[in-house]
Amino acid sequence: MQSTDLGNKESGKIWHRKPSPATRDGIIVNIIHNTSDYHPKVLRFLNVAFDGTGDCLIAGDHQGNIYVFDLYGNRFNLVQRTAQACTALAFNLRRKSEFLVALADYSIKCFDTVTKELVSWMRGHESSVFSISVHASGKYAITTSSDTAQLWDLDTFQRKRKLNIRQSVGIQKVFFLPLSNTILSCFKDNSIFAWECDTLFCKYQLPAPPESSSILYKVFAVTRDGRILAAGGKSNHLHLWCLEARQLFRIIQMPTKVRAIRHLEFLPDSFDAGSNQVLGVLSQDGIMRFINIQTCKLLFEIGSLDQGISSSVISPHGRYIASIMENGSLNVYSVQALTQEINKPPLPLVKVIEDLPKKKLSSSDLKMKVTSGRVQQPAKPRGSKIQTRILKQDLTGDFESEKNELPDGLNKKRLQILLKGYGEYPTKYRMFIWRSLLQLPENHTAFSSLIDKGTHVTFLNLQKKYPIKSRKLLRVLQRTLSALAHWSVIFSDTPYLPLLAFPFVKLFQNNQLICFEVIATLIINWCQHWFEYFPNPPINILSMIENVLAFHDKELLQHFIDHDITSQLYAWPLLETVFSEVLTREEWLKLFDNIFSNHPSFLLMTVVAYNICSRVPLLNCNLKDDFEFFFHHRNNLDINVVIRQVYHLMETTPTDIHPDSMLNVFVALTKGQYPVFNQYPKFIVDYQTQERERIRNDELDYLRERQTVEDMQAEVDQQRVEDEAWYQKQELLRKAEETRREMLLQEEEKIIQQRQRLAAVKRELQVKEMHLQDAARRRFLKLQQDQQEMELRRLDDEIGRKNLTENQAAVAKEMRADADAYRRKVDLEEHMFHKLIEVGETQSQKTQKWKEAEGKEFCLRSAKKASALSDASRKWFLKQEINAAVEHAENPCHKEEPRFQNEQEDASCLPRTSHLNDSSEMHPSTQISLNRRAVEWDTTEQNLIQKVRNLRQRLTAQARHRCQTPHLLAA
Repeated sequence: MQSTDLGNKESGKIWHRKPSPATRDGIIVNIIHNTSDYHPKVLRFLNVAFDGTGDCLIAGDHQGNIYVFDLYGNRFNLVQRTAQACTALAFNLRRKSEFLVALADYSIKCFDTVTKELVSWMRGHESSVFSISVHASGKYAITTSSDTAQLWDLDTFQRKRKLNIRQSVGIQKVFFLPLSNTILSCFKDNSIFAWECDTLFCKYQLPAPPESSSILYKVFAVTRDGRILAAGGKSNHLHLWCLEARQLFRIIQMPTKVRAIRHLEFLPDSFDAGSNQVLGVLSQDGIMRFINIQTCKLLFEIGSLDQGISSSVISPHGRYIASIMENGSLNVYSVQALTQEINKPPLPLVKVIEDLPKKKLSSSDLKMKVTSGRVQQPAKPRGSKIQTRILKQDLTGDFESEKNELPDGLNKKRLQILLKGYGEYPTKYRMFIWRSLLQLPENHTAFSSLIDKGTHVTFLNLQKKYPIKSRKLLRVLQRTLSALAHWSVIFSDTPYLPLLAFPFVKLFQNNQLICFEVIATLIINWCQHWFEYFPNPPINILSMIENVLAFHDKELLQHFIDHDITSQLYAWPLLETVFSEVLTREEWLKLFDNIFSNHPSFLLMTVVAYNICSRVPLLNCNLKDDFEFFFHHRNNLDINVVIRQVYHLMETTPTDIHPDSMLNVFVALTKGQYPVFNQYPKFIVDYQTQERERIRNDELDYLRERQTVEDMQAEVDQQRVEDEAWYQKQELLRKAEETRREMLLQEEEKIIQQRQRLAAVKRELQVKEMHLQDAARRRFLKLQQDQQEMELRRLDDEIGRKNLTENQAAVAKEMRADADAYRRKVDLEEHMFHKLIEVGETQSQKTQKWKEAEGKEFCLRSAKKASALSDASRKWFLKQEINAAVEHAENPCHKEEPRFQNEQEDASCLPRTSHLNDSSEMHPSTQISLNRRAVEWDTTEQNLIQKVRNLRQRLTAQARHRCQTPHLLAA
């Protein structure tokens, strides 16, 4: 067998040498996936699927790595990393390179193995998808989870239909029938429906299986032609349905090793036209057995107890089997190698029969029927059980008694010899020996039908009476007691049944079927006649024990009688608890090794032996409470001494009082169905059942009435509480209203005060605002004034700059123009003055006129004289200034300070005109006119002086500039 570790490689060869699978296991290659990180670990494969050709398969591990294995081309490739575990795979789509994968987040994705890209992403499930079924055309797919199944169109990847069910009925599987347009839906209540794919019309429903072989279906398989449906579950039975006839036509019982079926799949054959005859059955032990459904023969098997199989798929052409092992690896099997022995040519027809040896055989049972073709096994009668027995030939010629023969090749006499020699059976083989001694039938179907009836009403509140710490143990005890109650109605009323069953439940809690059958066998054989005086203790059995005790220890019995201690106190507690209260686990197992290996009377003798071996402490007890305590608690007693005493009592007790004469021999449970148990007074049980039913009904009526009263009382209390709450609420509302009213008044007062304060603040703000506005206005006016002053200064500066640019000619011209204008003005004034005189002379008296005319004439002459003097002084001043400017221009380097210092002196040389201001003798209007003209003259004179000064400064600046640049002057 070759093994390939994928490691961290994304591609490579599956095997490095040509595989040659062995016939015994047929393994082509074992594929494992180990990581080479710092902490190496195994990545477990979870799902595997073949493509339509059968030469390629796809597998995904629990970390979401999906590989494609090409068995024909001997290559593997990592095609996707989904980063989460895959729960189902499908690789037989219409587009050969695409596959569907269901992920742990309940979504389904479609990828392409060539481009390694995501094709589509489908959502809609609310639980994990465990099955993907693709239509034969590859156009549709059905995805199944525990609560729903959904039909998808793989062309558009849109959901077409959704199957909704009730929560109480789960889905087992929904899938397409091969080569048809039919959908088969299988539910957890064993109902199976067939639907038309296009219209989803229900075509038919399969009938319920017979009650004799009713199992809960878990797994299904269909032949390639879609005619036969195989179904299995938690049983070793297989049901084969004919879908055309819609009926169950065969039930196949698998070997006893098979207790549950985990997977079913038909093995295709190229020559059977789709009517597959070989079915692969994967059981709970991890072994997949391939059987012929027609001949019911086991053909071959894969897997083992050490290398168990978790799941398997078979290629469409039937050449390969891919199995995911329990250790997480992937095995690929060759069907040709596995079927090599089956497909061998037949043996030759001619056989040579040799004579018998000289030694005489002692039995005629070893005859073999010889027919042409094959060697047959010894002939067996029709209908007999297929059972393997190990036959050993006695050297003395005598065979062991048939009654001592046990299943699985054991012998009761030899076991008893072994038990007497060692005192107990080996711990490792104890359960195996017990099952052989009790000859348990292991009726899975019958037990399942009892379990399926659910918890019996009697044991619904078992935990209240028996508060067991372990929840699992309590659940197993409840199921076992319920199964016993469903088996026989007497056990629903047996008060000590939990005490009797508890040690066996604790011992077989991992195998409830064995537990139930051990208890049932114990009740049928070792509890004979216990229920004849029901509901009282078995007086007849207790009388047997008392008779034996009276024969072997009269003193102890007399001590019991003296202290009014009956067998219901010193014998019945030991029986109803089967010694579990007074013995340890090891002592109890050792005791029941002997009980199960002997006659049913051995249990009763054990009670007598326990009392005899405890006679010393019992003789010292005088109080009834002490006796009760003694038989309900562990005591310092050697169980080996008790067992030896039991054997002694079995041998020495007279026949007339020996219990074995009144008890039947051991009888095993029947195969298939459990026997009817009616060894009890039926009328009493029926009466008790009726009374209990009546009491239960009365109690139910009482509970209903009490519930009604309680409901009414609750309603009254609720109404009273609501009324009180309403009144309290009204009171609170009234108080709240008063509080709110007071608060409103206070708020109104506060608002009035706030309004007053607000009005005062407003007034203050208005005053402040007025002040601010006034200050702002003043600032604005000042700013405007400053701006106007600045503008005036700017204008003055501009005018000054313009005046500085005027040349000497312009100044002279302006002065001449002013002088001309002034002369014209003087002439005009004289003319107007003459007219005024003329007008005045006509309006006033002649005398006054002449005086005024003379005065005016005098004033005029004085003004003319003054004007002439002013013109002369102005001309002289201008002449001096022009001469000085010309001289300065010709001699620019001479100093100018003396000139400016003598300006006042030159001005003093000008003729004075102060005497002209004497106008005391002038007419007032004439004086005003003269004063106005004097002012105008002074203004004109000042302007001319200022212009001359400006001209001088400009000429001085130009001369200074020429002095600083003599080379320009030279040029």
